[in-house]
Amino acid sequence: MNFLVFFLIFFLWRVFDSFIIFFSSKTIPYLGFFPYKEELVKFNLPHLFSSLANFDGIHYLLIAKNGYRQWEQAFFPLYPLLIRIFNPVFKNELITGLSISHLSFLIGLSIFAKYLKMIDKKINPFQVIIFLLLFPTSFFFSALYTEGLFFFLFTSSLYFLKKEKYFLAFIFALLTSLTRLIGVFLIIPILFKIIKNSKDKNKKIFLLFSPVFGLGIYCFYLWKTTGDPLMFFHSQPAFGANRSTNIIILPQVVWRYLKIFFTASFNFQYFISLFEFLIFFLVFFVLIIDFFENLKIKNKNFDLIALNIFSLVNLILPTLTGTFSSIPRYSLFSLSFFIFISKIKNQFLKLFLLMTFFLFHILILGFFSQGYFVS
Repeated sequence: MNFLVFFLIFFLWRVFDSFIIFFSSKTIPYLGFFPYKEELVKFNLPHLFSSLANFDGIHYLLIAKNGYRQWEQAFFPLYPLLIRIFNPVFKNELITGLSISHLSFLIGLSIFAKYLKMIDKKINPFQVIIFLLLFPTSFFFSALYTEGLFFFLFTSSLYFLKKEKYFLAFIFALLTSLTRLIGVFLIIPILFKIIKNSKDKNKKIFLLFSPVFGLGIYCFYLWKTTGDPLMFFHSQPAFGANRSTNIIILPQVVWRYLKIFFTASFNFQYFISLFEFLIFFLVFFVLIIDFFENLKIKNKNFDLIALNIFSLVNLILPTLTGTFSSIPRYSLFSLSFFIFISKIKNQFLKLFLLMTFFLFHILILGFFSQGYFVS
């Protein structure tokens, strides 16, 4: 698959999502129950574009314009910093942010496909990417969120690590952990690389700490500006979703959701809770199966094992705050899930998954674009 093919797939995906947003504005009543929604009007762009900055997106725009305010430290700094740096080109933070997300994700798709071919020739990158693009929450890759940028940085880190271009791997790993907390767990594939290949061990050990350096830079900034180096974590409860700063183990979270299903009234929030619950366990069980399948192979593929462990950490880490809230969005980076389902031999099951993803993608994007919290 060359870049032109990726561009065509990407273009069709964006056109399709744009139609969803357009028709949703005609059929779904606008809710817009999130802070600073009135700020979106000031960017003077049609709903087709401004709706992609709902919820967290507006916070990134305000950070880019005004710097951090109280509690906004929950949002990592690289994305809003890039918006501020490149805004003189577009002279509109919303256009700048969307351009960064779109371009990052497009390039990231090309790099991801190359990486997949490098680690396992049996993988069909086209099928993996189709499953990824049709996933219910894939629209976040092109929204004014960190998903597009993180995907580019994360896949670049893996790609250059595999190519043994350690300086570039170091830079991208550092930037990845400046974009999202989960980026620090790039330590996992780097550690596997060190264990598998003992050559140039000193260089690789230095590389091992690159994600920690990125997080450390942000923690140092928070310490200097707020006095709390973990302000990104301690500010989480301010954004609702019943997040806790105390560690809540998975069985407790499951029990909490089961109580919701048996006691709560049927409304939109009930549907979203059920959606979060189902997505979590679908991805979780697939990753567990994938893990044991990889262990059974005689000539073990440590790249796939490392990516699987990262995918599990990516999925489980947010639940430690006591909720499955946003899990459908966080699941996008449990990439082993998409690799595994692309290799399913039962064509009927694959088609069923694709159609289910497709229908939920329409539904979830439609409500998100009209100001309903979906992930």
